[in-house]
Amino acid sequence: MGVAGGGVAAMWMVVRGSRLRQEDSPPRIAEHPSDLIVSKGEPATLNCKAEGRPTPTVEWYKDGERVETDRDNPRSPRMLLPSGSLFFLRIVHGRRSKPDEGSYVCVARNYLGEANSHNASLEVATVVSVVDGRCGEPHESGATGLRRQLRHG
Repeated sequence: MGVAGGGVAAMWMVVRGSRLRQEDSPPRIAEHPSDLIVSKGEPATLNCKAEGRPTPTVEWYKDGERVETDRDNPRSPRMLLPSGSLFFLRIVHGRRSKPDEGSYVCVARNYLGEANSHNASLEVATVVSVVDGRCGEPHESGATGLRRQLRHG
């Protein structure tokens, strides 16, 4: 029988007389990640919650490439939380390398299939100084860089 609003069919069958057992179900994304704008060096979390039976495994992809987490490498600054969310210990962002900025998707899998979340973008906030009506170079050092730029204008 169907479950209203869920779109996932929950099936019941009689097993050995009157005992009921819920059948396995394919994954579905119950909570999708949202777009984030974060500061360099700060922590951040992209949420994702998947449901299904058996409990789905969750992997994250950034710009189509699988994201390495602490489960792959204990030294990774990205952690896959038990809920399926992706936690960044600190956002990494430099002039030449922007490894955390991009478009992310959460993928939940079990033996019955897979479900993909909506895409969520992670952008790193930068401060751009405006002096005498001209835009200066972006400063990634936050308010300190802005104060320094205004002082030395």
